[in-house]
Amino acid sequence: MIKIGESALTVKDFQKVLYEDEKVEISEAGRKRVLDNFNFLQTFYEDKIIYGINTGLGPMAQYRIDKADGIGLHYNALRSHASGCGQAVDATCVRSSMLVLLSSLLQGYSGIHPEVVDLIKEFINNHIIPFVPEHGGVGASGDLVQMSHIGLTLIGEGEVFYKGNLLPTEKVLKQLNLRPISIHLREGLALINGTCFMTGTGIVNLIHARNLVAWSLIACAMINEIVRSFDDSFSEELNRVKLHSGQRTIAAVIRELLSDSKLIRKREDHFYNHNHNNDYILADKVQEYYSIRCVPQVLGPVADTLKYAENILLNEVNSSSDNPVIDDRTKNIYHGGNFHGDYISFEMDKIKIAIAKLSMLLERQINYLMNDRLNGKLPPFVNLGKLGVNFGMQGAQFTATSTVAENQTLSYPNYLHSISNNNDNQDIVSMGTNSALLARRVIDNTYQILSIELLSIIQAVDFLNIHGRMASQTKRVYNQLRNIVPRFEEDTIKYHEIYKIKEHLSSQLISII
Repeated sequence: MIKIGESALTVKDFQKVLYEDEKVEISEAGRKRVLDNFNFLQTFYEDKIIYGINTGLGPMAQYRIDKADGIGLHYNALRSHASGCGQAVDATCVRSSMLVLLSSLLQGYSGIHPEVVDLIKEFINNHIIPFVPEHGGVGASGDLVQMSHIGLTLIGEGEVFYKGNLLPTEKVLKQLNLRPISIHLREGLALINGTCFMTGTGIVNLIHARNLVAWSLIACAMINEIVRSFDDSFSEELNRVKLHSGQRTIAAVIRELLSDSKLIRKREDHFYNHNHNNDYILADKVQEYYSIRCVPQVLGPVADTLKYAENILLNEVNSSSDNPVIDDRTKNIYHGGNFHGDYISFEMDKIKIAIAKLSMLLERQINYLMNDRLNGKLPPFVNLGKLGVNFGMQGAQFTATSTVAENQTLSYPNYLHSISNNNDNQDIVSMGTNSALLARRVIDNTYQILSIELLSIIQAVDFLNIHGRMASQTKRVYNQLRNIVPRFEEDTIKYHEIYKIKEHLSSQLISII
């Protein structure tokens, strides 16, 4: 089990829970922090004005709330803010957000009753997935709308997905003999404050962005084999004179992938150790197109961006993003803006831009494979059938080009798109929720583009009949993909094949950067 509240959560912990079905448990130390914090709040607030306990919320904070109305205030907050629209967010992002919420509450600064963390744990372990719509978050006073849909289910209302069906929460809780939480002091506000939804989605984005880069590097290695490129573009000697760690990492990964390939050439053997005085036009291309030889320089910044984003995301995961901060250590309560999502919004935009650039690189490599006048090795559109009758990968290239164009459009930074709202109480917001969800879409789009490229690559490998000289790692991937999609000469329905490869890539998580 993954023990929450004992030590800082890592991306590996998330991956185990979300993709390997590891269960979570609450540490004794974390539960004690929650209980001590709750007990402190009970005695501290009585004769004081504390936001969200004896005041209204947001711009209504100037209205003092009688003790008799305090409990209803929090039920009202959950119900009224469960106002999202659009499609349901996928289950993995919702579970990830609940894991972040559990981590945040177990920091012990939210003044909640321990039954809250107990029920969140049961939701995670039993795969109870609150219905959370895409639209609604502005990412400033927390992910108010999305988290309200999660909070609504914790009080036994709203709907959840359970075993593939959308059901009333009350029905599922009764089936599992679970009781909804009660509002004691500020549970409603504690559940909807904070950056848990954008952060949880951000962790999922990070996992898949890394996976995309890893699979893309395998595709890049395979293209180098198809081209029979020279090894100096990814050599240690060339890349060490550039001081960026990401570039060096990418080059090292390509070298490792191709370490036993019999298709990669040495420049010395072809251009340095022969007399070319009589060659006015060289038969060999001296340097490959940028989309092939500049992979370390293009994907190096992507690798560095993901590395930095991990640090920011994990800082947020292991923080309290509530307001106010209930601090039983100092015996005080602090009002501020830890719910503001700028840190996550900025990183999601950077990931979105980085993966959009990755998709642009993949599209250029696809174009190289499609265009026989560029590659000089393959039939047009890697068409293994009868030219003029069959189409090969021609139709799929349209999809790749179109999808890259969408990625480019989606990559406008939401971090810069603040709109004042909430009676101007929220006069500058992060739009981090949108940033995270749009990054998710760009990542999903890029899986589709990469699937089209890999389908083109394995067709090219078959045409050139280079299987026996490929590197062991690229040959293994070729075999995996051929087990999913057989070689075709006559035209087949492509969307089925693209979908199958996409499912394989997104389910086989690898991390090599």
